[in-house]
Amino acid sequence: MSDKREHWETIFETKSEKEVSWFQEKPETSLQLIKACKLSLDAKIIDIGGGDSFLIDNLIDLGYTNLYLLDISENAINKVKARLGDKAKLVNFLVTDVLDYQIENEFDIWHDRASFHFLLEDSEVEKYKNNVVRALKDKSNLIIGAFSDEGPLKCSGLPITQYTVEKMEAVFENDFQLENCFTEEHETPFESVQDFIFCHYKKS
Repeated sequence: MSDKREHWETIFETKSEKEVSWFQEKPETSLQLIKACKLSLDAKIIDIGGGDSFLIDNLIDLGYTNLYLLDISENAINKVKARLGDKAKLVNFLVTDVLDYQIENEFDIWHDRASFHFLLEDSEVEKYKNNVVRALKDKSNLIIGAFSDEGPLKCSGLPITQYTVEKMEAVFENDFQLENCFTEEHETPFESVQDFIFCHYKKS
């Protein structure tokens, strides 16, 4: 097991969903950005590094039927499966590092809230971007959230890369058209505040 996978397996084994900073019972920003794409309920949506977040639960409740959840941690995936119960059969679960993900499908939406910013090396960022390009159909949607330059420097004990719109554009502008970008404060379960940047791109 890689050090990275071991780290996240331990996090999801030892902490409850409200003991992690990213907890949101209803991830309104992500849901609004997905709904703003105005796609049919059978649109193919993948949530990258979703961990045990409640995004998938909420998408199921909204009627979306073609959902994928990718995370490096099997413990995280198992938590979601247990929580969903019979509804788990409505989701395709992928236990892998996003950098190792062998693209087998083309998606209408690639969603990533707070996974991308853990990539520290230029080579990792490039590999991630190339995976997004391969995974998305033309005119499809990339929704990505990361800590802004006003946000934390670490998350769950790991260093992260802060982003501005210019820094995000430097990664994605050659292959994607920026539709919308904004910053937002996320209040953690510990009553602290984290500053995020969210960007919505269309594949060129």
